Amino acid sequence: MTKEENEARLEKLKAIVKTLPEKPGSYQYYDADGTIIYVGKAKNLKARVSSYFHTEVDRFKTKVLVSKIWDISYTVVNTEEDALLLENALIKRYNPRYNVLLKDGKTYPSICITKEYLPHIFPTRTINKKWGTYFGPYSHVGSMHAILDLIKKLYHPRTCKQPLLQEGVESGKYQVCLEYHLKNCAGPCIGKQSWEDYQKNLSQAREILKGNTRQVLRELKEEMLRLAEDLRFEEAEEIKRRYLLIEQFVAKSEVVSHSIDNVDVLTITNDEKVAFVNYIHVSNGQINQSFTFEYKKRLEETDDELLQLAIVEMRERFKSTAKEIILPHEIDINMDGVTITVPQRGDKKTLLELSLMNGKQYKFDRLKQAEKLNPEQKQVRLMKELQDLLHLPKMPYQIECFDNSNISGSDAVAACVVFKKMKPSKQDYRKYNIKTVVGPDDYASMKEVVWRRYKRLLEEEQPLPDLIIADGGKGQMEVIRQAIQDELNLDIPIAGLAKNDRHRTNELLYGFPPRTVGIKDTSELFRVLTQLQDEVHRFAITFHRDKRSKHALHSELDDIKGIGPKTRDELLNELKSVKRIREATLEMLTKTIGPSKAELVYNYFHPSDSL
Repeated sequence: MTKEENEARLEKLKAIVKTLPEKPGSYQYYDADGTIIYVGKAKNLKARVSSYFHTEVDRFKTKVLVSKIWDISYTVVNTEEDALLLENALIKRYNPRYNVLLKDGKTYPSICITKEYLPHIFPTRTINKKWGTYFGPYSHVGSMHAILDLIKKLYHPRTCKQPLLQEGVESGKYQVCLEYHLKNCAGPCIGKQSWEDYQKNLSQAREILKGNTRQVLRELKEEMLRLAEDLRFEEAEEIKRRYLLIEQFVAKSEVVSHSIDNVDVLTITNDEKVAFVNYIHVSNGQINQSFTFEYKKRLEETDDELLQLAIVEMRERFKSTAKEIILPHEIDINMDGVTITVPQRGDKKTLLELSLMNGKQYKFDRLKQAEKLNPEQKQVRLMKELQDLLHLPKMPYQIECFDNSNISGSDAVAACVVFKKMKPSKQDYRKYNIKTVVGPDDYASMKEVVWRRYKRLLEEEQPLPDLIIADGGKGQMEVIRQAIQDELNLDIPIAGLAKNDRHRTNELLYGFPPRTVGIKDTSELFRVLTQLQDEVHRFAITFHRDKRSKHALHSELDDIKGIGPKTRDELLNELKSVKRIREATLEMLTKTIGPSKAELVYNYFHPSDSL
């Protein structure tokens, strides 16, 4: 598209915008092929649509959308609520490219009660309203099976799948199956259970599925008392059994307050590309529905816009008639007869926190599933999390950590471990013998090693790390800063991992002067950083032990003139230790390494005998 064509397109669109009414409604954007690419809603069509064509629009994705628009249409409605409903319907019908994509969890099961003479109840993942009435979907399959088990124990609905017709039952066409003999079915197919009694049971089962357990309990109690007054004690005992089963089930359910009835609760948890909206419905003080919807963002939609879409979608899907909606914050939405509540305390605040917890857990579960399929996604997430936490200029792909090890200054060594993409890169580990420092001076040792490490990387033109982490607190960070910034003139971020009095890592430090960075010690990122610290400590200690061992052997055997490594190893293999070699007789040594070498070793350890 040429510059002239683009200017002509924008002029045409701005002319349409000028004629738009200042009324509520829905607007639709079309591309060059006449396909709807975006559907929106507005309290004021003219004001909302014109905002897309302001020169100061700074959202990149919005600019991309505007560049694709070739035509605009709109529909005027009476209220903002009608605009919401119309927008929802049009999005479902046309699935526009730039609208949020609702991933509606069609794989979640529901419970179906069929439309038959003698209905049966079963779980299904296929929704066909011609078959019957559906309850759900259930995001937690265990909860669905718990309700099904309760209904089975209470009412023994038939489990056979054959179609049972009234004529067949009345003519004796059917026979009972094994479930009847196991007392899991009352035999409505042969008239052992009346149609009226079966339907009464199914009616109560529907109320339980709707969450109206208090109503069912009230009806059962009234029937139990009536049967007892009529001295029909066996039937009253059966009703009591049902009453106690429901009461026990309700006790295990999430009950908030019996004063809260017919309320919707919604919260939103955001990701960069996806938003998770959790919906909870409360009836008679009991949560009878909890479901999390996943919205894939197409533009930079705000939380308010997504919550508005979710309210319409969920109330429609779950046939909610709640007169109160609990939200985490106020949003600009007006619905006839519906009150928006933002609670600050009490049971409603507890419900809000529960909904938010469900949304966060769903997001975490989805993230774990994705990371199992793509392990690199986890590493990138942790790098991004660390970048955001420390406000680093780029993601810390390569992290290096240093540690010293010595005993009273002897055999002083240092080690550097390298993590790439949050994983150990062992081929890049480095060991250092301290050369310029005398005595136990950890700070000077650290400064020497850091200077040597990055001086060499500069000379060899090797890539520098994105982050340096000191195994220690402010003092270690300062000497690293002196070597990096003051002496080598490098700009590499420096952090520190400090330990508490119990020698456990308890805080992450960053900046100069160093400040404590808030990070949960139970988080994945903290575990990775602790792993980095443990790894550099292990590597330094192992190097130090190896050096001490070699030094001990060298001082005792390698200084004997005429005794080489082969003879030394023969002695150690035979006598096991330097102490036993020192105590050995000349005859014992001669048997092992021969007379001439034995005399050299014996005379070294017993100089007085050779005089």
